[in-house]
Amino acid sequence: MQKTIFITGASSGLGKATALLFHSKGWRIIATMRNPEKENELTKLDSVILLPLDVTNLDQINRTIKNVTETYTVDAVMNNAGYGLIGALEALSDEQIERQVQTNLLGVIRVSKAFTAHFRQNKSGVFLNVTSTFGLLGFPTCAAYSATKFAVDGFSESLAYELAQFGIQVKILAPGGIQTDFAIRSMEVGQHKAYNALTAEVSKGYSAEKLANYTKVEDVAQIAYQAVTDGKSRLRYIAGNDAIALYAERTQGGAEAQFENIKAMFTF
Repeated sequence: MQKTIFITGASSGLGKATALLFHSKGWRIIATMRNPEKENELTKLDSVILLPLDVTNLDQINRTIKNVTETYTVDAVMNNAGYGLIGALEALSDEQIERQVQTNLLGVIRVSKAFTAHFRQNKSGVFLNVTSTFGLLGFPTCAAYSATKFAVDGFSESLAYELAQFGIQVKILAPGGIQTDFAIRSMEVGQHKAYNALTAEVSKGYSAEKLANYTKVEDVAQIAYQAVTDGKSRLRYIAGNDAIALYAERTQGGAEAQFENIKAMFTF
């Protein structure tokens, strides 16, 4: 029987690459995005259903997922929709922070909750929640973004305990830098003159030279596929050499030592 995956934020980047990979493996794809009418590649493929979904809209989430689960048996959900909010905390408006939380955190929680009964009744299912390296460790100018990604990590671990009794898995995909246009397309930046030197130093990590060394989006999609299909009782999948190195530094050398190392890099 053909399996089905539901993906949020599938219009570009990791979401789209994962949709294409799962499709190549014979899965039915329910690809959601805010503006599906603008998509011109996934629409050409069989067994791909495009649906409009804004993960900040609770009514649309519940209505869409109700319709989907009444029509299809969904085997996996990839909570991928999100964006970066970069800047010192003083540089960010309350509206920016609220929108970041609504999208990156509440979107994941609400989509997951809407699917939980469906998975529980089927006694199977996989949630794959996309976080980030900065959901494993903090970094300057990423306070709001990290707040949401750390929260998704904790939410996912806690939910995994709740749902294990029903044969449901919750997994976390934590990528490092990815070779996409995320830094242009899906990043919002706040500026404050008191933090100009810090922001300039951090921004070097988003240069064309740095981006060229990041992990290819297709390789991260492969790890997403592995996480959904390997059947292993494993919580976190770290994707990318930079993410693996940073996480190893934290787990092997300790969080406090890493904290001091990063702080020293940005002390002027």
